[in-house]
Amino acid sequence: MKKFFITMSIAALTAAMVFANGNKDTAKPGEKVYIIATDTTFAPFEFQDAAGKYVGVDIDLLAAIASDQNIKYDLKPLGFNAAVAALESNQADGVIAGMSITDVRKLKYDFSQPYYDSGVVMAIKADNEEINSYADLAGKRVAVKTGTEGATFAEGIKDTYGFTLVYFDESPFMYEEVKAGNSAACFEDYPVIGYGISQGNGLKMVTDMERGSSYGFAVLKNKNTELLQKFDAGLKNLKQNGTYQEILDKYIATE
Repeated sequence: MKKFFITMSIAALTAAMVFANGNKDTAKPGEKVYIIATDTTFAPFEFQDAAGKYVGVDIDLLAAIASDQNIKYDLKPLGFNAAVAALESNQADGVIAGMSITDVRKLKYDFSQPYYDSGVVMAIKADNEEINSYADLAGKRVAVKTGTEGATFAEGIKDTYGFTLVYFDESPFMYEEVKAGNSAACFEDYPVIGYGISQGNGLKMVTDMERGSSYGFAVLKNKNTELLQKFDAGLKNLKQNGTYQEILDKYIATE
């Protein structure tokens, strides 16, 4: 899904950090508490519920793995770009944010075993009957979210199909752009746009899913090896005992 795009200064990043739900309060004196950074709005993987609590596949999965492996952590919802910046500047120990495992990223980061396989789709305004394929985008403007796999995919086909791109930092702003008619379509990860449509975001999908990358938990290259090993061990246990599938079923409908 996402590729790193570091734009925040360290000072701005420090000011932006906000503690969210974690399990640091149960840590014993001297026990390691890991700082885990995540996105702010990437439903159904991380988002705030009506009470303002961060929930989602990534949030629940991290909590379940932490419980299984006795990992203590603080969760920092920073936004994807800032989360990666925190990791790069050693202000975070790991990132879980629907982060795609790519060969380029493997040069800088070590990843867990994949925990979700995703892909990219095109979405348009729900009442739009004119656009049904990439070819219908010729001469039009298309919205994408900065740093995402959807943006990368759109960048790769825009010259072929003759459309231009406009970038947004958050998915809801991108959706509003399309609903307002300022852009003809947007590109987004399948489970994310699927969840948004189910929640009434006013869009619809009009293409089949283009195969994308798998999501993984990331740490800096050759750092926090123990944390990464515990994540993998916990993920394996959750898959075996059914908890992993329960988390997916909670947020991602299969029908």
